[in-house]
Amino acid sequence: MNSFISPVPLDKAYRLINHGPTVLVSARHDGVDDVMAAAWCCALDFAPPKLTVVLDKSSATRRLIEQSGVFAIQVPNVALLRLTNAVGGVSLNDAPDKLARCGVELFDIEGQPLPLVAGCSAWLSCRLITEPHNQQAYDLFIGEVTGAWADDRVFSNGRWHFEDANPSLRSLHHVAGGNFYAIGEPLAELP
Repeated sequence: MNSFISPVPLDKAYRLINHGPTVLVSARHDGVDDVMAAAWCCALDFAPPKLTVVLDKSSATRRLIEQSGVFAIQVPNVALLRLTNAVGGVSLNDAPDKLARCGVELFDIEGQPLPLVAGCSAWLSCRLITEPHNQQAYDLFIGEVTGAWADDRVFSNGRWHFEDANPSLRSLHHVAGGNFYAIGEPLAELP
């Protein structure tokens, strides 16, 4: 495992996604791994920590999540721009070699049954909270966060430090049509 990966206390896990980044969603079932990009992921609750993510019905990743009951949310960064765009535009349904084709490197954290994407700035493992109506009607999935980690070069002491980190570690924000922004500069604290 990367020496920069540090655990994040679960009561601070929401801070990994509350700034609205594009995320990577990964899942594994019956020896099959997949990773997709998602722009709609949001913190939902503090204790226990929960999040929501929208996953289209046609997604192979969604099917793996429904079968396994677990998934991971990752915060990709500027260094993973091409990979993020690639996994968002290729489906495992059409390309069985999707992960190799898109250059995805996976790793595991001991005790977690999930494939995690190497090079991200944060990782959250989640247990699916099954809500059939929300999943069918709105493609909305709820996950209880069971583990959280971050790259301590850019997240430590319970907060992001984008202003002090290498710009390649800034989070990505999809704004439509394959266009992304990196998170910007910090503003002075208001009185």
